[in-house]
Amino acid sequence: MQNWDLLHSVSDLAAAPLNRIAESLRQATLPFLASNALVIFTEDCTGRPQKKAGDEGVVSRVSIAELDRLRSAMPGEEPWRTSAVIAGEEREVLALGYAPSQALLVLTDPSVTAPSVTAGLEGSEAEEEALRLLTYLWRLTARRIQEKVTDAPPSYLLESRAASAERIRVTAELVDQHSTTLETLLAALRSTSMDDAAARASVTDLAVKALVDLRTLSDRTSDLVEEPVATAFERLREDLRPLMHFSNIDIQFIEPPANGRALPGEVAHAARAVVRGLVLAIAEQPDVRRVRAQWDCDGENLLINVRDDGLGALSPDSPSIARLQQRVQAVDGRMSLEVMQGWGADISVVLPLDPPPAPGGDVAVWDLAPRELEVLQLLTAGQRNRSIAGALHISENTVKFHIRNLFRKLDVRSRAEAIALAHSAGLR
Repeated sequence: MQNWDLLHSVSDLAAAPLNRIAESLRQATLPFLASNALVIFTEDCTGRPQKKAGDEGVVSRVSIAELDRLRSAMPGEEPWRTSAVIAGEEREVLALGYAPSQALLVLTDPSVTAPSVTAGLEGSEAEEEALRLLTYLWRLTARRIQEKVTDAPPSYLLESRAASAERIRVTAELVDQHSTTLETLLAALRSTSMDDAAARASVTDLAVKALVDLRTLSDRTSDLVEEPVATAFERLREDLRPLMHFSNIDIQFIEPPANGRALPGEVAHAARAVVRGLVLAIAEQPDVRRVRAQWDCDGENLLINVRDDGLGALSPDSPSIARLQQRVQAVDGRMSLEVMQGWGADISVVLPLDPPPAPGGDVAVWDLAPRELEVLQLLTAGQRNRSIAGALHISENTVKFHIRNLFRKLDVRSRAEAIALAHSAGLR
């Protein structure tokens, strides 16, 4: 690598914005060290701890858990060649740490390629020279990330907060899935109606199904923008069916109208999570034999009702109910809980299907056209371009045109930043 090329790479890294810094580092390393993908893991950026470039099959699937395991196994911060599970597959990787911030750099399937770096060198000496240069560029990048986060503008902090909130939502969905699965496994193990062999077989089948469901949850969540209300309710029934089978609780399902309005993805997720959480909280109480779960739709709201026949021991101040209240409030919903001593609990939840009307104040200063405001509301609700086009009966190219105008008027560079600013203005 010529001195001029190195200086050019350093200059690019010094000027790169955070959302492009992984690509800049990869371009700087490719002349002397080939790799399928480059991934940076840094907890300095709480909203987006991964920064990635390269093969989409790797960068779209690599998980924080995989990177955290690799970081924990590293013997130090020096370059470390090893084999590790990245993006769901065992791969050859080259990993480097950065002690001041505990940041991690990972290159998948790396190989030294450039004669300009290794001219006159052979074997281990050529690789040592390539790794020395990689280490220099990586430490420069890691320090650059620290500096950018320290001096981050308010718009970046808003985007980071929005991304953090989305990660929390996805994590909560996974926790709900795990909780339901574990409660079902425990109910099967405690069942007095099965011998040991039958219990082991049932638990094994449940565990295999749960693993498959969890592995596909991410794709399902990403692809699902709207869901028919009947389909969403059937998925809830399937989630709770094993618990009903192995416990002494009879869960009665009152289905919504089959032709009811489709649910936005975030409403469907919230509705299932709330009902699962309520059923699990109810199941922890003594003397509950029957739970009734009902969904209905009035065209504007999803109406949920859950009742039990217990002794009315469910506390509205319990941590589990407080968490469910937060989940309901996150989608602008309402939850009320009536507890009748000796007669059980009656919980009602109302989840709006549409974003609330645009407030005044900060939104007005953006001077948005009516159509631009509609696009921003749907964007803020998590809709993709295709769904926005369908909802507004316009083409996807027109949606892209409006989004470009929104970026210009809001002075942002990404969808996440636009959503964060809209949230800060009270738009939901």
